[in-house]
Amino acid sequence: MSTPEARDAAVAAVVVALDGTGLEWHRDGPASFTVDLPGEAKQRTVTSLRVGDHTLAVSAFVVRHADENHEGVYRWLLERNARLAGIAFTVDKAGDVYLVGRLPLAAVTADEVDSLLGRVLEAADGSFNTLLELGFAAAIRAEWQWRLDRGEPTGNLAAFEHLRPS
Repeated sequence: MSTPEARDAAVAAVVVALDGTGLEWHRDGPASFTVDLPGEAKQRTVTSLRVGDHTLAVSAFVVRHADENHEGVYRWLLERNARLAGIAFTVDKAGDVYLVGRLPLAAVTADEVDSLLGRVLEAADGSFNTLLELGFAAAIRAEWQWRLDRGEPTGNLAAFEHLRPS
């Protein structure tokens, strides 16, 4: 299949997959798409899909650069990468954490795109609280203290109950 035909087929497969999710998505260009994947720990994972001449690229923001424990965060990301299929954690120049992946155009089907989005969501949502704890423990403790001192709600800190000041 020629490159334009393969690219057109991949774009069509992405549209079918995104339509099948039931999620709101946007076409950012002829071969670029954005979808917000809803999660539990991470409320939403903004994910972009771009069909190029040879590959489908996926990129999803996970968490901003860590305030502390950079070595621990990076080590965890590298160890986690060994268990991921078709995607990997990376950091940009600012240190923000993303998930990225590429599929050859010949492998792009609606089912494969759906599977890819599922893996992105699972990795982003499943790692979110761990990455927050590794890279922002001091800020989480401070937030606990601030809310407790002022009688503010702490429900969204429940995953970090073990960091609650005594």
